[in-house]
Amino acid sequence: MRLPVSLRIARRELRAGMGAFRILLICLALGVGAIASVGTVRDSIRAGLAVEGAALLGGDAEMEFTYRFASEAEKAWMADVATRVSEVVDFRSMAVVDRNGQQDRALTQIKGVDDAYPLVGSVGLSPAMPLERALSGDGTRPGAVMDRVLADRLGLKTGDGFRLGERDFVLSALLTREPDNATGGFSLGPRTLVRTADLRGSGLLEPGSLFDSAYRLALPPGTDLEAVKTRAEARFSDSGLRWHDARNGAPGIKRFVDRIGAFLVLIGLAGLAVGGIGVSAAVRAYLGGKITTIATLRSLGAGSGTIWRVYLAQISAVSALGILAGLVLGALLPVLAGPLIEARLPIPADITWRWSALGEAALYGVLAAMLFTLWPLARTEDVQAAALFRDGSTGGRRLPRMRFVLATGVLLAALVGAAAVLSGLPRLALYTAGGILVALAVLALVALGLRLLARRLARSRMLRGRPSLRMAMGAIGGPREQAASVILSLGLGLAVLATVGQIDANLRNAIDRELPKIAPSYFFVDIGDDQLPGFMARLQGDPGVSRIQTAPMLRGVIARINGVDAQKVAGNHWVVRGDRGLTFSARPPENTTITAGKWWPEGYDGPPQVSFAQDEAREIGLKLGDMLTLNVLGRDIEAEVTSFRSVDFSTAGIGFVMVLNPGALAGAPYTSIATVYASPQSEVAILRDLARQFPNITAIRVADAIEKVAQMLRGLAAAISIGAGVTLLTGFVVLIGAAAAGEQARIYEAAVLKTLGAGRALVLGSFALRSALLGAAAGAVALLAGTLAAWGVMRFVMNASFQIAWGPALLIVTLGVLATLLAGAAFAWRPLSRRPAAVLRSRE
Repeated sequence: MRLPVSLRIARRELRAGMGAFRILLICLALGVGAIASVGTVRDSIRAGLAVEGAALLGGDAEMEFTYRFASEAEKAWMADVATRVSEVVDFRSMAVVDRNGQQDRALTQIKGVDDAYPLVGSVGLSPAMPLERALSGDGTRPGAVMDRVLADRLGLKTGDGFRLGERDFVLSALLTREPDNATGGFSLGPRTLVRTADLRGSGLLEPGSLFDSAYRLALPPGTDLEAVKTRAEARFSDSGLRWHDARNGAPGIKRFVDRIGAFLVLIGLAGLAVGGIGVSAAVRAYLGGKITTIATLRSLGAGSGTIWRVYLAQISAVSALGILAGLVLGALLPVLAGPLIEARLPIPADITWRWSALGEAALYGVLAAMLFTLWPLARTEDVQAAALFRDGSTGGRRLPRMRFVLATGVLLAALVGAAAVLSGLPRLALYTAGGILVALAVLALVALGLRLLARRLARSRMLRGRPSLRMAMGAIGGPREQAASVILSLGLGLAVLATVGQIDANLRNAIDRELPKIAPSYFFVDIGDDQLPGFMARLQGDPGVSRIQTAPMLRGVIARINGVDAQKVAGNHWVVRGDRGLTFSARPPENTTITAGKWWPEGYDGPPQVSFAQDEAREIGLKLGDMLTLNVLGRDIEAEVTSFRSVDFSTAGIGFVMVLNPGALAGAPYTSIATVYASPQSEVAILRDLARQFPNITAIRVADAIEKVAQMLRGLAAAISIGAGVTLLTGFVVLIGAAAAGEQARIYEAAVLKTLGAGRALVLGSFALRSALLGAAAGAVALLAGTLAAWGVMRFVMNASFQIAWGPALLIVTLGVLATLLAGAAFAWRPLSRRPAAVLRSRE
């Protein structure tokens, strides 16, 4: 009968209303809602990728090769297993327009297709017409279609001509929809689509040119994709084949979505931790007001277990309501914003509520609610009947019983474990959890230190003659001041925001200020061996050119490490995830620092050797003497790692992960790449002259490339800032709750001060000073924590320099002060308006 009695008592108390639980409800709803919203969008994109895998890929499966087209044997095998095959070639080049004796040019990503393209989906053109007709041309020139942004940049209209390499084309239509554009990865230029056959004679697909070929396969219904993949990889294991199929039609997008989704969920967990502080404070304040009720129940014979179950039932019911509100919020917001989100995505995504995302958010909410309410609930066991005569004092121990301490540890482990498993990034989840715990511990110590310091200062002679400051210090150091709740909640929210602000500011600084000092003007690719002397002759005589770097370049895949599949050894590291640029050199490249091992002697003609970038070698676990199997143009080269060297990729200059001895790549077709450092005044003439002399050479303006990357990073920072903003909003709600919980104490304090002769201005000044001091302390600690976190991200994740951005830093401290002042001001007017006599009589 105990449980029904507990439930009846809990129900009767809740009939009085849930006003005391407003903060608990809001905190849980915000935290759960943020996580559910992110999870809903993430899972909707995943579902779109799964359903539209074939359309995104352009077929049921794809066989991709680097630097070459498929061999006759490979084409025959594809024809045998597939009902239809479409060949696509993809590369970068320059689109050139001759107009009034001048040349306009722009970088473009060219896709060469055959008559079978596209196997799945359709190409959208403006004006509407079949793709076959658009690519047929005007009878004298082959046709092409291109993105509107490229046509506008070059001033082209349909019917106008332009040049790719040494071949003239006519613009037949504008490209409005490319069904397989999600598989192209990061592209520096807008799309131009032509027939591959029409590129003959253009000079763009010569041996050694940088291009990828892909063969999309339409397979018979019911084909076992895994079985076909196994057969293909076994048959062509040494050909440099890369296999993709409809089960994961856009792996790059899926990987990005999974990672950013996991990262935002972890930020949501930080917000839930902030909300947890508010939940704990709300429960503690609620139970503090129930001490008389609890003591009365104890005097009537209720046991500690019965009382614990009464308030457990109440808190559980209210928490369930808050979690449910968060789930509704998290399900509705993405759906309402669905059209806007879908318009910004390069893939189809049906944004609707997802059970998996809601279940994940509910799990986090339940665990967080249990974790942060357990200790306040445990204190109900310490309330004795004698509390009726002790002015609400519990008289209990400072820590709850050991079983509650152990249960707290289990719940914390469960929450962190769930984040590690469900995020898919266990290391990041553990680091985030550790960072949150460390931040909370530091903030708690700061709160304790501030109380002790304030208590000492309130009694010191330094503050004589400063009554407002002295009263503020006395209040902060007093036993009932909410310093811990304010600093913990606001500090953690501001710390997340400070981290994002410092990272964003450092990225902008690197892009806007450092780029002109360190980056080359242009990056040239596809320079033929016979073109290099003329290329150098044009640049070496130009006074505007300060520096030229050139290197031969091929691309290859790290297939095996010490005879074992490279991805089994190095995991999903970017070095083994696809083909990588590599070069050869008899001597160490310019400004190279050998950090371990030795470079091969000049004239070396022994077994292949390779020098590897030291940071990447450490990340994938390479050691001197390890054997790498590199697949270059379908041929396996087994090379020994004989040295490591320092490579700085941040300068945007030439840098290779792998450098081989020249004999290792003897006979392989290659082209050269070059970086050119020139004054802004000479850039136009350099590009014009080189484009006329060598139309097949592609020029990439480094500033444009970095700006495109910067746009992506700024978009990412904006998304993270939204998550940090939710965390900060939760912290402000907790501040409001702390201020509301302390309102009665301030009413009594103001009454006493007025009785002793203090005026309104003095009392209000005291209230404002204590709020400002607490906010400044929270902001200062948040700034320190956020700066350290940002330094770690910039230094160890982005391998970039770090410098404190004082603008965002001062903004964080200012936000802390303003937030606490606003929260304090909201609950300062009633204490000032109450008459002292009425307040003091009610306390008799």
